[in-house]
Amino acid sequence: MPYNFLVASWAAPGDLGPMLTAARQLRARGHDVRFIARSDAREQVEAAGFRFATWRRTPSFSPVGNDADGNPMRYAYDNFLFGPASAHAADTRDEINNAPTDALLAHDCLFGCAMAAEAAGIPCALLSPHISLRPLPGLPPLGSGMRAPRTPEERAEVEAASSRYAAVMNEWLPMLNDARASLGLAPLDNVMELYDRPARVLLAISAAFDFPADYLPKNVRYIGPLLDNSAWSKSWVAPWRHGPDRPRALISFSTTFKNQADALQRTLNAVAGIEMDAVATVGALEGETFHAPKNVTLLHSAPHDAVMKEISLVVTHGGHGTVSRALFHGLPLLVIPGGPETNDNGSRVEAHGAGLTLPSAASETEIAAALNRLISEPHFCIAARRLGDAIADEVKSARLVGEMEEIVRACDLAPRV
Repeated sequence: MPYNFLVASWAAPGDLGPMLTAARQLRARGHDVRFIARSDAREQVEAAGFRFATWRRTPSFSPVGNDADGNPMRYAYDNFLFGPASAHAADTRDEINNAPTDALLAHDCLFGCAMAAEAAGIPCALLSPHISLRPLPGLPPLGSGMRAPRTPEERAEVEAASSRYAAVMNEWLPMLNDARASLGLAPLDNVMELYDRPARVLLAISAAFDFPADYLPKNVRYIGPLLDNSAWSKSWVAPWRHGPDRPRALISFSTTFKNQADALQRTLNAVAGIEMDAVATVGALEGETFHAPKNVTLLHSAPHDAVMKEISLVVTHGGHGTVSRALFHGLPLLVIPGGPETNDNGSRVEAHGAGLTLPSAASETEIAAALNRLISEPHFCIAARRLGDAIADEVKSARLVGEMEEIVRACDLAPRV
């Protein structure tokens, strides 16, 4: 039977896409879907055919172009996770009451939305279009860039990093509990308990790409990447100066943060000295002045699926969407991380042998050397294609819809208190 789903998104370019893909999958199965998000997401959401409501109590804030100078994780906690939680909770509760709502699907940064569903007594799923915000048993925490532990010493280091991660998040526990109190909810003893409340935590990443956890909490599911074409991408006219026998690359840095102009310019300079062609999408860096060599074409954006059918490797800051899409197409990657999550993606790319990572301050010479390795050493491509086959199987399974339907059915069957 059809259900009514409310989708809550914080709507940065790299995160609105997966939420829209999820919504389309639900709609394709006959369900009614509507959104609540920042006002600047309205155009894309309504263009996709979904009803839209926006935050009324939350101060207007866009993550696009904010550099999160100093400490990006604390910046995220202040502006995305904890700071707006009370306002998000109140607005989401209002929207739940405005129209029939069988379940909420919320981005995992929107703690207030999850609490609103808990207070309203409707099932909730948190969607993580990246590695888990809650450290999974035996795995390093988000932002650490650590690899999966292989020795007792490495396991101790991972456990210590996870403890530090939780301790930092718990600095915001009083703020979180104030928001819970405003909804009539009991306080938590630890921020991580918040992840036990939703019916599901859906990891929209490839289980084959992620490091294997010791075990998964009972409400956690891998559903595979949610890959869809971005509405903000411009049409694609191939600019290649040479035939397909010459190596080609896509250079794609962040669509959100502007702190990667130097890294992009160093990459362009490195490509200048290599017998290859490239396109570079500047995204949030539009307005910066770049000097592109003759073998690089600069674009604001491009449909990555179309581009990736014509190239042999990808250079990226390591955002999950670009990494997953590149691997889906069997392309090796050079990751030059530009933020906490991107370090984690880079460590997984290297661990699987599907590419290389360099520090954000890598020199032109180091970047050129890495590119030459990706071009000349076939094992990177072989590993990327192996991962791509696994990711393709996960994408075809479209597990999200089944999980969302199941949490509604389970709620309907649960005894009423």
